[in-house]
Amino acid sequence: MAKTRNIAWFHCFSGVAGDMALGALIDAGADIGEVRQICELLPVGGWDLQAHSTQRGGVVATDVQVEVHDTSVVRTAGHINALIGEARLPERVADRALAIFAALAQAEGKLHRRPPEQVHFHEVGGLDAIVDVVGTCAALEVLGIDEVHASAVAVGQGMIRSAHGLLPNPPPAVVELLLDCPTYGLDVGVELTTPTGAAILAALSAGWGPIPPMTVSASGFGAGDKDLEDRPNLTQVIVGTTAAQRPQGQPVVLFETNVDDATGESLAYAVTALLDVGAYDAWLTPILMKKGRPGFTVSALADPAIGEQVAATLSAETGTLGIRGCLLERWPQARLEHEVDVQGRQVRVKVGAGRIKVEHDEAVRAAKLLGLPAREVVSLAEHAWRQKGEDEGPVKR
Repeated sequence: MAKTRNIAWFHCFSGVAGDMALGALIDAGADIGEVRQICELLPVGGWDLQAHSTQRGGVVATDVQVEVHDTSVVRTAGHINALIGEARLPERVADRALAIFAALAQAEGKLHRRPPEQVHFHEVGGLDAIVDVVGTCAALEVLGIDEVHASAVAVGQGMIRSAHGLLPNPPPAVVELLLDCPTYGLDVGVELTTPTGAAILAALSAGWGPIPPMTVSASGFGAGDKDLEDRPNLTQVIVGTTAAQRPQGQPVVLFETNVDDATGESLAYAVTALLDVGAYDAWLTPILMKKGRPGFTVSALADPAIGEQVAATLSAETGTLGIRGCLLERWPQARLEHEVDVQGRQVRVKVGAGRIKVEHDEAVRAAKLLGLPAREVVSLAEHAWRQKGEDEGPVKR
């Protein structure tokens, strides 16, 4: 069974920004002292991280402020990567922060027709944005978050002012970052989603949509700077743990049909034919059909890749007028095939965890040649395998 994992799901009903994501995580329980301590590993000073309680639309939230003494420095993506690399941050914090700035550089580079490492960050290259990003990654680490998920992201409309002058809302960088991500627009002339916020989700989110299955342990709200008329300007985060999940199985298709007008011999051959075309298994189940007629369900389990020929064989060999099917998963156990010596004859056996299975056809063939009952050949073959294991030591799997 898979281990329990901690999840943070961001609900972006009023968009998302870097300070809103960080505020939501602190509101959900990430200790700001621990977050600040991690951010202080960055080899750059002149900033301070503060958080205080506020309200947006009557909802209590945490407002994060990064106070910066010098806002004139414009940094390249390469410069920021060097800062993060030099900081000796916890591994997952560094990896996540680098992924976020890589997403930003990729988007800006595409928009400005420049290599990502040469992109000059303006707003997102300032110390406040760097602390927002590293602080968000630090807060995720403090909360022990293994996976980030997010809802569809709300964006505004109209025009906004930036370092490049007036830009459409949502900004081009946000649109680029949210490619292949679910988004929707609101009739709000405010920059609801910023490039930093979009990059955090684009780089870190393992899934999009409604809240994933989890046992909720905490939640929090991060406040945006402005009050909105029709909604609270907040980003929500819900933190929880996933229940232990079974591992994903091998996909298979189960084909079935009911027949009441076929002989036992023809049905037995249908099972053989299904196995011959590659079905993993095929079998017959006696059933009672309408008007009390006895019949059989003919079933075949197959890889989806060969589903067409298995279905065609089932139809041809039974003469049925219809086939039903469903997609399933299976968890086959590991097994090994070996040969053992039974009184000078080689007999194949399948060996799995705690079980030995002698191939029936092999046992029958050897029994005829040796003049022994088939059940005795099976017993001798199993004994030969166990003896072989004792002589050679544990079998390596």
